Amino acid sequence: MNTRILTTLAAGALLAATTACGAQSLDGGTSGAAAAAPEVVLDQAPTEEKAADVINAITPDKDLAAKAPASLKSGGLKVVSSIGYPPMELFASDGKTPIGFDPALARAIARKLGVKVTITDEEFNSQIPGVLTGRYDFVISSMTDNPERQGQVTFVDYVQAGSGLLVKKGNPAGVTGPADLCGKTVSVVDNGSSMELAESYDADCKKDGKAAVNILKFPGDTEAMLQVSNGRAQAIITDYVVAAYKSADPKLAMEAIALEGTESPWGIGMKPDNKELIESVRGALDALIQSGEYGKLLAAWNLDKLAVQSAVINGGK
Repeated sequence: MNTRILTTLAAGALLAATTACGAQSLDGGTSGAAAAAPEVVLDQAPTEEKAADVINAITPDKDLAAKAPASLKSGGLKVVSSIGYPPMELFASDGKTPIGFDPALARAIARKLGVKVTITDEEFNSQIPGVLTGRYDFVISSMTDNPERQGQVTFVDYVQAGSGLLVKKGNPAGVTGPADLCGKTVSVVDNGSSMELAESYDADCKKDGKAAVNILKFPGDTEAMLQVSNGRAQAIITDYVVAAYKSADPKLAMEAIALEGTESPWGIGMKPDNKELIESVRGALDALIQSGEYGKLLAAWNLDKLAVQSAVINGGK
């Protein structure tokens, strides 16, 4: 587990009292200056974070900051994620600093609420238990919001993500959607949702009296992607976020195509009885959406198509 601990720098004010030899003044009056509230120095985004400039320009929303839970003001926002699914979550070159869209959004929410933030790497199955025991305030880790998970945590949905296609730059095969895959060769990772999707498209082609989809199965994305590069396959079916990340690499010379109708909401998960925190996170996300800062975070990671129009609670069905 890698944890980036972000310390709080605060300035306090001294309380001075003028009394004779430490005794109460004869007139019973008091004098002195009232203590000033400590000023939080907000975290700066890591230099390798693609959305660093956007994050660092975010200033607290005074109303949201005033209503944020006291625990966030004193101890900062404690976030858990599973680092290793680019572009949503990955490590910077130091191997320990989380970057990617999920950490970027967590940092943006913290700045909007005027608090510090700590992002901890945990394996996926430990994240919800960590939230329920209070070790973390929320989990943001490409987690699908569905009824089963809603029985454990309350979600604030922050993106709509689904499957996608990767094709050669320029799309020489003219693939724009599932109907164009009939009679073509598609590569997928074996025994996963992408393979199931390819098989459903193959069944649709056959049902419509069209040529079947030739499905090539491989143990990993790298092997499946190679088939498109070498011309053996016209497309690879994968998660759209993966397709978007790969298409942003000019050396791969590929394009990403979103598969419409495959989207589902991914949510920020919190303890259901922590109503104050849930409302603060929802409010911060809505403020980021309305200000355009949310869109800029997505654009920095080439994920514009994942955008939601508002922060919805438990939108997964």
